[in-house]
Amino acid sequence: MNRVGIGFDVHRFAPDRRLIIGGIEIPHHLGLDGHSDADVALHAITDAILGAAGMGDIGEHFPPDDDQWRDADSGELLQRALQIIGPGWKLVNVDLVIMAEAPKIGPHRSEMRERIGTLLGVSPDSINVKATTTERLGFVGREEGIAAMATASLMAEVSNVT
Repeated sequence: MNRVGIGFDVHRFAPDRRLIIGGIEIPHHLGLDGHSDADVALHAITDAILGAAGMGDIGEHFPPDDDQWRDADSGELLQRALQIIGPGWKLVNVDLVIMAEAPKIGPHRSEMRERIGTLLGVSPDSINVKATTTERLGFVGREEGIAAMATASLMAEVSNVT
């Protein structure tokens, strides 16, 4: 049995924060505001994986009003999501799109694929990272923040997974 999940996340820009996207730090004059490190890409992937397994969402498992997740590394949250879905699932692939006017994502795409693959325990060939602008429309176009959407495909490894 195969299952697919979709994840979406958005964070506004904020001063005096590091910009973490796809598990890597990207040089930029602004970071993203959030309870954790605000990595929109890893948050979207986490939601996609949880969704594919029918296990809720990131806010349910890592609530923003819980201080233990304050400034948390989103890579750790992603790895915990894999533990939540359990050993009966094998990640087949992740497809990620990052929506940003700035900074440019293209120069960081390979490093993101490597990092995400490492976090998920899969080959970077199973991770696709795309980037787009919104043609200067909306909050992304006004450079107020960044959004990300991901799909994740899981395959049941044992017959007792439903």
